[in-house]
Amino acid sequence: MPFVNWLKRHLVVIAGLLTLGYLLLPNVIVTVFSFNKPKGRFNYQWQQFSTDAWGDPCGVAGMCGSLGISLQIALWATVGATLLGTMIAFALVRYRFRARAAVNSLIFLPMAMPEVVMAASLLTLFLNMGAQLGFWTILIAHIMFCLSFVVVAVKARVMSMDPRLEEAARDLYASPAQTFLRVTLPIAAPGIAAGALLSFALSFDDFIITNFNAGSTVTFPMFVWGSAQRGTPVQINVIGTAMFLVAVLLVLASMLITNRRTRQKA
Repeated sequence: MPFVNWLKRHLVVIAGLLTLGYLLLPNVIVTVFSFNKPKGRFNYQWQQFSTDAWGDPCGVAGMCGSLGISLQIALWATVGATLLGTMIAFALVRYRFRARAAVNSLIFLPMAMPEVVMAASLLTLFLNMGAQLGFWTILIAHIMFCLSFVVVAVKARVMSMDPRLEEAARDLYASPAQTFLRVTLPIAAPGIAAGALLSFALSFDDFIITNFNAGSTVTFPMFVWGSAQRGTPVQINVIGTAMFLVAVLLVLASMLITNRRTRQKA
């Protein structure tokens, strides 16, 4: 029974690897088909290996333009949601005020609410205000949507902070600004970074809220959805693969930096 004993000892590891492989399988397929040369309009069946799409990623009209719009919206939404979410998280953890419990509960509403409900509500708000649907309405909607995720990430980090560190800084005659910049902010930075990365991913990937409030503006997810009705160009797989590789590199860089800091402290 050595195999059974070995399987029992490594069951959790095997289950984790199988789950990870299942999650990464779509990314592998997207990467493989980014090197395909389909004979028709649809890139759904493997035909021939080719690097033509990688040599001309903007070969499809309008695709790189929509990609640029999505990147701009995601960057500005990340900045806005991170700034507002960080301030809200600190206020909820550090201060006592009326309706604090209600605000804590309301923060989770955008996370629990179906996107189509939030999208329709925002569209109704913009139309009643007479706002022109387009870039700015998408940006406002994305900031409101991402705000809750930043608050939750930063709030968890702030709640785990040791207040004695800030007290020690004040005992050493550090001003409130110095205490915040040199003690509080570096400790909260991982939570802020996690919220910012999550905001960027959610904003760049969003389709439902964007589709309701976009007007004539076309983001990359909307371009992909529209192109799927007429034919899926290989360049979409190229962009998807490039984004996946960038995300993997960021995660690896973060792990390397964390390990280096851990070794330096040891």
